[in-house]
Amino acid sequence: MEYCVYILFSKIKNRYYVGYTFNLEERIVRHNQKSKGFTGSTNDWEIVYTEKYDSKEKAHNRELQIKSWKSRIKIIELISKKE
Repeated sequence: MEYCVYILFSKIKNRYYVGYTFNLEERIVRHNQKSKGFTGSTNDWEIVYTEKYDSKEKAHNRELQIKSWKSRIKIIELISKKE
């Protein structure tokens, strides 16, 4: 099974969201549904970055690494390197 680390962006919130999943298409639909939680208050989340991993552990570790930066600038730099 292939896992994906992803970064979403909401224009309404002007914020990024970092996560990982094994089914990106289903996950983005769930992020854009009205619900409790950080992404549930808006429905304009767009995928701006992805990385693929062959294990859940590697994907989760990478997600935690990106989240630990706590830096919008570093996230923007990461996204711009892929373009």
